[in-house]
Amino acid sequence: MTEKSGATVARTVLQQVLQARLQVKPAEELSPPQFVQIDRGTVIYICFFKGATDDILPKMVSTLLNLRLCESDSGKMVSLLELPGSLLIVPQATLGGKAKGKAMQYHNNIGKEDGLRLYDAFVSLCEKEVTAAAADTGADVTVKHGTYGNRQVLKIDTNGPYTHLMEF
Repeated sequence: MTEKSGATVARTVLQQVLQARLQVKPAEELSPPQFVQIDRGTVIYICFFKGATDDILPKMVSTLLNLRLCESDSGKMVSLLELPGSLLIVPQATLGGKAKGKAMQYHNNIGKEDGLRLYDAFVSLCEKEVTAAAADTGADVTVKHGTYGNRQVLKIDTNGPYTHLMEF
């Protein structure tokens, strides 16, 4: 699932969870830390590479949200949209790392400005699809997301563990 040129332009890791909580803002002198949280659903870690464009986003969202990777209460494998389940999207630049000697290098990662733009567009498309599916089923599901370019702390209760790597 790569672009037509054959080059990978994005890498995702999907993790099935019973619950996930992401700190999106650390504690400051006068304020506590801020968190986003989902219950049953999927965490998507995402990294964009050089060459990624908006053109790949609809395919990514459709693939990631419609793959039958979630186990329903009856044991049947269903998509996140069919479950229904919530979604937590976490920007994860380290998915683009390559080992060189004893160090990791990230030379193939997209620039910060383009990465932020693609990340925001990806989140918006996911919100649109999950909201539409939830309206059809009446399910109480949400899309939450981390902040691009910042260190974040994640706590998850995995379901499985079912973890899948997808490249586009």
